[in-house]
Amino acid sequence: MKEPIGLEQIKELREKTGAGVMDCKRAIEQSGGSLEEAEKWLWKRGVAKAQKKSARETPEGVIASYIHVGDKVGVLVEVNCETDFVARNALFRELVKDLTLQIAAANPQYITRDQVPAEDVERVRQAIAKEIVGKPQAILDKIVAGRLEKYFATNCLLEQTFIKDQNATVRDVLAAKIGQIGENIVIRRFVRYQLGEPLH
Repeated sequence: MKEPIGLEQIKELREKTGAGVMDCKRAIEQSGGSLEEAEKWLWKRGVAKAQKKSARETPEGVIASYIHVGDKVGVLVEVNCETDFVARNALFRELVKDLTLQIAAANPQYITRDQVPAEDVERVRQAIAKEIVGKPQAILDKIVAGRLEKYFATNCLLEQTFIKDQNATVRDVLAAKIGQIGENIVIRRFVRYQLGEPLH
């Protein structure tokens, strides 16, 4: 006989994920009572919701700024959504604020890996290949692929580890927020300034 799902479990999962009560209850049921697995289930569900909404237009949104303590790093980011109502929503604003902190702390160069110029990818690929000589081609290919993944995870905002949760990427957080809010959300562009860095 299954143990009944306690309100404390649901409450804890809600606080961690921001998901609705029924979603949390179902996630715990689907995960055999494990909160860790339930959290993963909700992330995956958020991703599924996000994929369904990704084709929708996002004409509204906000431009937000953040100046880091000490006034040495500044960030501007534009995040779009479908309606003005959501643009004023506290959950949306919280996401935007978290994104400014992420950009300030992790210094991404691009939003997605698709934005990385092909010549940069090739340059990184060749630099990695030069470091590992004398390996069979199959092993070399695996090492290069693995290091390229690390390059993307370091330089592409959506693939970076989220600064507030080391078990999630920024893409996971964005997808979960889309599922929670119910609208498509797009990070359109950002710029990060650091005192003394050369002009582009």
